[in-house]
Amino acid sequence: MKAETDPASTQPSAGTPRRGRPPKAQAQLSRAAIRDAALAVIDSDGIGAVSMRSVSRTLGVDAKSLYHHVDGKDDLLDAVAEYIFEQLRMPAPTESIEADLRALAYEFRRVTLAHPEAATLVLTRQLSSLAGIAPIEAVLTVLRRTGRTPEEAVHLLRTVLATLVGTLLREVSAGPTFGTDDADGIAERQRALEASGLPQVTLAAPHLARFDRDREFEYTLDLIVHVLAGRRDAVE
Repeated sequence: MKAETDPASTQPSAGTPRRGRPPKAQAQLSRAAIRDAALAVIDSDGIGAVSMRSVSRTLGVDAKSLYHHVDGKDDLLDAVAEYIFEQLRMPAPTESIEADLRALAYEFRRVTLAHPEAATLVLTRQLSSLAGIAPIEAVLTVLRRTGRTPEEAVHLLRTVLATLVGTLLREVSAGPTFGTDDADGIAERQRALEASGLPQVTLAAPHLARFDRDREFEYTLDLIVHVLAGRRDAVE
């Protein structure tokens, strides 16, 4: 007579991994999905909150499964930066060098401010992918139209980028020390500056206490375009 089998003995134990297809969430993993989850973590909690564990929790999968699609945290952050760069829409060139430089600068600012918490990735991470170097090509193309040599165009490119990066980093991270657009904050900061006893700081206190992001960017851009136009006249 055939012995009866205990149904419970045929079930996998709690510590035994299941065979067959992976869980649905894990099966749907891709580099793009992991990147989007990382960006969601950054938008919510900042870059410091990104880890393989925090991203895997967002996706509802085991952290080890992420390594099938990304090499680690650095590769993941590169993917996020590349994605943001891919959102750049290069403006159509015009006959005006100044107009083209302004258009590129404002487009760069647009994609940077779309994810303020990720701004430092966009502004400080060096990428060798096409998405990372396409903006460089666009700026060099404009600068070369002024008759500059490739070497001088590179010097000017670095000057432009350093100026824009510094301005945008200040814009996304400006605290009371840099001024504010809040009326109460302006008044409080102005009083503190005037109490410093430093003559020039005291005179400039109303302006140091106020920080208008749009106006600051416009002023900086006007200044650098003016300098580039001046150097172009000197070359000609």
